[in-house]
This record gives sequence, C-alpha cells and structure tokens, in this order.
Amino acid sequence: MSKFLIVGLGNIGAEYAGTRHNIGFDVADAMAAKYGTMFRVDRLAEVAEAKWKGRQLIIIKPTTYMNLSGKAVKYWMDKEKISLNNVLVIVDDLALTLAKLRMRGSGSDAGHNGLKSIQEVLQTDQYPRLRFGIGNNYPKGRQVDFVLGRWAPDELPVVKQKAEKCVEIVESFATIGIERTMNEANKLEFPL
Repeated sequence: MSKFLIVGLGNIGAEYAGTRHNIGFDVADAMAAKYGTMFRVDRLAEVAEAKWKGRQLIIIKPTTYMNLSGKAVKYWMDKEKISLNNVLVIVDDLALTLAKLRMRGSGSDAGHNGLKSIQEVLQTDQYPRLRFGIGNNYPKGRQVDFVLGRWAPDELPVVKQKAEKCVEIVESFATIGIERTMNEANKLEFPL
C-alpha cells in the first residue's frame, strides 16, 4: 500500500487557532473529520492516519512551532519510510488572493518560515506543496498581525469551502499524481 505524508503547517496553542497562518492545521483537521479519524499526540507532531482508495495517509500537524517544522517532517518521513515525492505540505500564502490555491512540485520558501525549515532540514526544495491563498489585505508594516490574525467573518465561508477542496486535492494527489492534480487545482477560482 502506498504511503503519503500530508503535512498541515501551523502553530500550536489556542491563541493561534483559527488564524490565517494555521490554515494547514485546519485542512489537516478537515481531512481527519472526513475520514472519521482522530489525532494523537506523538513525536514532534499530532498524527492521524486514514486510508483512501488503497493509499495510506499519515496526516501530521507539527508541534514544533512553524520555524522548526522541518524536524517533524523529516522524523515522520523516516519513521514511516515515505519518499519525498509522497510528501505534501499545506501552507498559507500571502502572495495568492483568498480566491486561489496553488500546487507545486517544488519551489522557493517565499519567505515562509515553515517551508524554510523544511528546506533546511531536507536539504532540498524539491517536495510538493499546496499553497492556500490568504491574500495580503493589510496596511504597510502590519504583515505579522495580518498573518497571525483571525479570518474576517465574511471570509469564513470561502475558507471552509477551500479547506474542503484541499482535502479533495490531497486525495487526487495520492491517487492520480501531482501533474494531473496540479492542472486541476491551479485553475480553481473561489468566489469571494
């Protein structure tokens, strides 16, 4: 059975729950809810396991804080013997509007501390990632407040819709591969 490591990036702690920076955790939670599985606290991460069409999905939410996410990713890749091609990191992205998702097989960290940590620990940027657009609607100098801020009430319906779509994208990635999944995911536009 093929194994996949699905990594939702975020920060632990109630103060970060529901913030833009924690959308990776929210997508991981949506996956666990869909498959009726629960997270357990384990080494460097909260971990849930699910089966989808003959694939085993190991879903993690690193408990290391964002800037040390790479440690958790490496540990779980090694423990579960999962190749880099079968890892998918779900992350917030300021450069994309809330209407967009972007899937890539590799790429820069774009200043994101979670991706930076993963790249440093794995010594490569050649791993799949799904970027969840959060927009950049903040005054100059207020980026941190925006990223660590909660979604506006009028954004919540599209955030929920996108999170559910991300679960389908993960399933597609695990069954038909990144190229075909990318072609579909990168065309999506969510009504704001």
